[in-house]
Amino acid sequence: MLKYLIGGSCMRNTELEVTISKDNESLFKIDEKCISCGYCKDVCTNDVTVARMNELYHGIEPICINCGQCANICPTEAIKEHLDYIKLKEVLHNKGNKKVIMSIAPAVRAALGEEFNLEPGTNTEGVIATALRKLGADYAFDITFGADLTIMEEGMELVKRIKNNGVLPQFTSCCPAWIKYCEIFYPELLPNLSTAKSPITMQSTLIKTYFANKENINAEDIVNVVIAPCTAKKAEINRKELNYTEKDTDYLLTTRELALLLKEENIDIKTLEESKFDSPLGTGSGAGVIFGATGGVCEAALRTAYNIITGKDLSKEELKFKTIRGMEGIKEASITIEDKEIKVCVCNGMSNAKTLIDKLLNKEVHYDFIEVMNCVGGCIAGGGQPKITLLNMKDTKMSRIGSLYQEDEKMELRLCHHNPEIIEIYKNYLIEPNSEIAEKLLHTHYEDKSYLLGGKE
Repeated sequence: MLKYLIGGSCMRNTELEVTISKDNESLFKIDEKCISCGYCKDVCTNDVTVARMNELYHGIEPICINCGQCANICPTEAIKEHLDYIKLKEVLHNKGNKKVIMSIAPAVRAALGEEFNLEPGTNTEGVIATALRKLGADYAFDITFGADLTIMEEGMELVKRIKNNGVLPQFTSCCPAWIKYCEIFYPELLPNLSTAKSPITMQSTLIKTYFANKENINAEDIVNVVIAPCTAKKAEINRKELNYTEKDTDYLLTTRELALLLKEENIDIKTLEESKFDSPLGTGSGAGVIFGATGGVCEAALRTAYNIITGKDLSKEELKFKTIRGMEGIKEASITIEDKEIKVCVCNGMSNAKTLIDKLLNKEVHYDFIEVMNCVGGCIAGGGQPKITLLNMKDTKMSRIGSLYQEDEKMELRLCHHNPEIIEIYKNYLIEPNSEIAEKLLHTHYEDKSYLLGGKE
């Protein structure tokens, strides 16, 4: 029987809505604004598959993987991300002796401009660095550095698994929505997950350790702020196993929140001159930039894995793994390294990942490395990015993706292992990928959370 509630001036059909619990770390719901249009339920059921899975179980409460696609599609803003920028604004106006560090994730640069009436895909990297300083940041960093570091750690982990007959396929661990989905619905795959932390959590750990020591700043005096395209990151930064200090990331703002903050501070990015990010955590390679697009993590990993195994770099043309680019739901590629064929697969959209995983568990397919991104298109379409109309959905996503690949193409530095700041941090601090200190700071573990499902019908 359909349940109806009175909400505002319209009748609401709760069977067409997703449930957002009060303790959700990423999202909240304003019932008075909900019109039961069904968009949120549709995307959660068909793209994310969580609502579909919820219907199979008697769980403690409806499962949410914090991805924010329901917020992205909501036409009335009844579902929104928690607005951390309001608290940060107070900090920026009353810094005292605190050092504020602000860093942007790769996908932010390809979308922020839309909030200022720029064309989709406009690269705003340079003006973002300037904007962060105008807001009051003492240091402005680029998390493409963290992406490069992730590939060094994840790539070495993959090579070790291949050479030592380790657990394969190795799944990427950059997407927190995918990680939570795996913990809940596919805990048998936890040994397959890369132990490497995400670029954001790696970089945040190093800000409160390596950078703090290098600059003689007490970690307690650092206010570390990350701007990301993803609402699931708001939950990720609170996971104890991903924090080396008590709190590596103090505030996580979405791209939309950064736009709100800039507008409230009367900063129009269209009027700003470009500037560079600060060192030593501000330089990234083209491989780090393409992390924001579906297939980008896998492509970056292959570029560096080839070097780790052979000691050589792929040619400029060989750097392009065209078969895993674009928005197709499931994409494949292979590369032969020293007579060993490495088969990889890329999934975007959890429904596609579920299809692939079910085939994998049934031994219908075999891969060595699998990239999973919850959002269709990758991080460029994260739950915290500027909203897109249904009419322009595909074109806007492709423009954002194209922007990242164009930046990669024009960069001289396109390989993670050639990044001078990456070379320096291993030489002076981390020693080598997967070293004891790297494992301590940059790697983690995950837990079986299938208990959240309760009993199956």
